[in-house]
Amino acid sequence: MSQFALPLEYRSADGEADFYISEANAAAVAMLDRWPDWPSHTLIVVGPEGSGKSHLLRLFAGRHPGAVRIYDEADAPDRDENAMFHAWNAAQAGGPALLVAARTSPGEWHVRLPDLASRLGAAGVIHIDAPDDALLAEIVAKSFRARGLRVSPIVIEYMIQRIERSFAAAASAVAAIDAAALAGQRAVTVPLVRAALLLGDTADGSESGET
Repeated sequence: MSQFALPLEYRSADGEADFYISEANAAAVAMLDRWPDWPSHTLIVVGPEGSGKSHLLRLFAGRHPGAVRIYDEADAPDRDENAMFHAWNAAQAGGPALLVAARTSPGEWHVRLPDLASRLGAAGVIHIDAPDDALLAEIVAKSFRARGLRVSPIVIEYMIQRIERSFAAAASAVAAIDAAALAGQRAVTVPLVRAALLLGDTADGSESGET
């Protein structure tokens, strides 16, 4: 069987950002690695916004062309339930497996098509958890790189100890720090991060030992 084992920092061939494996998402990667041995040939990856679930699905599809049919944001109210139902049936008949991403578990989707609801109940479900420190640090570093900012590990460590452990909070904090750096035409430093996160009142770099 083809193995889906990503190194700790994986850069996809199409130039997408690194996908970092930590305790928060290792179970999801391990379940993908069990393909095609999924319950009902269907796997639902559940995780909060920004958790990398869509990226993970694209990486898998790229490694196994034609092996899966992907439905992203499957818990959106405008999802095509008929198409998803036919995809599930096709998977049972030997067609491409069904790989689904959503922010919430199937039981919370308020599925209108009864036959689809029963099928989803038989699917494998794996969760991406809230980020641990290692994953949160990588997310923050990647977000800064995407904005063209070079930030030292010391600054990132300071930052992740002071923000909520969530993907959304990391994105919001990076945006606030980027805005503060741009407004002051300054590098991202510990004093700037402290000020941007409203943890202090020093934003001009006058503290000694700025890093």
